[in-house]
Amino acid sequence: MDNSFGHLLRVTTFGESHGPAVGCVVDGCPPRLPLPIDAIQRELDRRRPGQSRIVTQRKEADTVEILSGVLDGQTLGTPIAMLVRNTDQRSHDYAAVETAYRPSHADYTYDAKFGIRAIAGGGRASARETIGRVAAGAVARAILGAAVELVAWVDEVEDLVATVDGGSVTVDDVERNIVRCPDEAAAAAMLARIEAARKDGDSLGGTIRCVARGVPAGLGAPVFDKLDAELAKAMLSLPAVKGFEIGSGFAGARMRGSTHNDAFVKEDGRIRTRTNHSGGVQGGISNGETIAIRVAFKPTATIMRPQETVDRDGNAVTLAPKGRHDPCVLPRAVPIVEAMVALVLADHLLRQRAIGG
Repeated sequence: MDNSFGHLLRVTTFGESHGPAVGCVVDGCPPRLPLPIDAIQRELDRRRPGQSRIVTQRKEADTVEILSGVLDGQTLGTPIAMLVRNTDQRSHDYAAVETAYRPSHADYTYDAKFGIRAIAGGGRASARETIGRVAAGAVARAILGAAVELVAWVDEVEDLVATVDGGSVTVDDVERNIVRCPDEAAAAAMLARIEAARKDGDSLGGTIRCVARGVPAGLGAPVFDKLDAELAKAMLSLPAVKGFEIGSGFAGARMRGSTHNDAFVKEDGRIRTRTNHSGGVQGGISNGETIAIRVAFKPTATIMRPQETVDRDGNAVTLAPKGRHDPCVLPRAVPIVEAMVALVLADHLLRQRAIGG
């Protein structure tokens, strides 16, 4: 159903932002894979609120509990259920939106679809739902193994753009500052811009880049389940994402074929391409080059300013700002993007093995 993702590696997330807990069930993970709880917790710590002064100050430890599917740090091949308890809800902050619709939130659309919604914290529309994705992504990383390296970073905040060689960025480079931008000069400017927006009661958007190195050739499918199509779906399913590019992306539309085509060469005993405008995927199938994507995030919808809107009956109202929110979602979205890329790649790796590839 709509709360599940993947084919052979199937992930279902559950829980609401202000409910007792959130989490996931991962089905289809092979047995006997090392999966220490520390590896899962490390990724959740990168995503959790309250980790710096430029993110929401909701205080959650986000401590993961593995309920099934793992024994003595190894997977059993059975469904892996993981749970994170919510402990710092302030549901009273959302009393005003019981009938009023917050601009650019899912309040109205959830009412239109279901006729009922979890008001506090936005329920399933909250970014807290991504806890299950990040925990599942740690399982996917175990399936991919050390040969596949995933690194995402903040590339743009508003009109500030990082200048880095994406081919050499490491996780250590990304984690060096709280913005998670490997360009130190750009990171300092981004930090100042985010703090200024927060003080002004406003919010900022931007882009995240992600690379996957060491992905073998042959992953993906020729038609509807193209690897790039599934990566696009994975990214566009994330809260606040409004755009996706792979390889040259929209810039490729301004190039000629003679420039854009990736010429094949034989290098170190294997077939490679001289350039990587394709972003590691051709015909929906990985070609062995680095998979390179870019994801656009809108500004956080909740801002600390009064906003004009309407209530359920269409009456004009003014919403006063309340709650704790990220002035810019990008720093915390970095591990979420990595997790979703890992889930797509691990699923297609298992599918490739299943057909004998």
